[in-house]
Amino acid sequence: MTGTPVIAVDDVHKTFKRRVHALRGVTMRVHDGEIFGLLGPNGAGKSTLVKILMTVIRPTRLGGTLLGRPVGHKPTLSQVGYLPEHHRFPKYLRAEEVLDYFAALCSVPKRDRRIRIGEMLELVGMSEWRRHRVGEFSKGMLQRIGIAQAMMNDPKVLLLDEPTDGVDPVGRREIRDLLIRLRAQGRTIFINSHLLSELEMVCDRVAIMVKGRVSMEGTIDDLTADSQRYEITATGPAPELPGEVTVQSLEDNLVKLCLPGTSPKSVQPIIDRLRAADSTIHSVKPVRESLEDLFMRAIDETGPGAATPGAVMGRRPEGDA
Repeated sequence: MTGTPVIAVDDVHKTFKRRVHALRGVTMRVHDGEIFGLLGPNGAGKSTLVKILMTVIRPTRLGGTLLGRPVGHKPTLSQVGYLPEHHRFPKYLRAEEVLDYFAALCSVPKRDRRIRIGEMLELVGMSEWRRHRVGEFSKGMLQRIGIAQAMMNDPKVLLLDEPTDGVDPVGRREIRDLLIRLRAQGRTIFINSHLLSELEMVCDRVAIMVKGRVSMEGTIDDLTADSQRYEITATGPAPELPGEVTVQSLEDNLVKLCLPGTSPKSVQPIIDRLRAADSTIHSVKPVRESLEDLFMRAIDETGPGAATPGAVMGRRPEGDA
């Protein structure tokens, strides 16, 4: 990536009363046109960082920029769309009224609001629900309306705090598809989530935050480079193998051969040796750490007590900072 990052923060600290250290020197870069995922257990400080970017919370210490201007520059916020965690809309409002209200808060002219309401409802697949009251909506529908309201000011950057939390699998897939379409429009999307599988499917880069610090940041390929390997399962006579290949016995006389690296060419000689020895090859597949593996490694490296039960399993204890 080249150019000035869309979001660049350095050494961000936030200490609440009673000496609760929510953020302990966070440094992070989000580049133009990417979907960036901030992952962490509940209480890691993810929502606190997003609220600092939106000037909802005042930081104890902060250095950084948003869209090239210092964080906190009010005019710049007009180019940012924000979906808070646990957002609530008045149940008596209709979907179009919700969008009109929040667009008005962003100083979008009335004539433009009328056009944008139709466009945004179509974008999130809610056109037919335009005149229905939001009190009738499911959680997934409310999240889609939430994303639509965050888009009413035609933002360059979207900050989405837990956009798929509590949404069923069908709704999560619809929201993922929507985020990919928004990225294709050239928007930068910052997602704060504790749902590992969601981030792995859509994010260009991720950062893992534990105990108020960023322990890892980069593409999943970069972060898992050391773990990438080929795994071959086979039965039959075992040929002589190079020293870098490890062998593990499995059930039903299967053996698993692990060859480090990502080059398909490197695995061909191993396959040739197995065939020459009259072994039966059952599978050949490239393997790397998953985002969950990275997450657990970050937890282990940070120390005990860094994660809450359920953060990895997708359940959400109360009280995320």
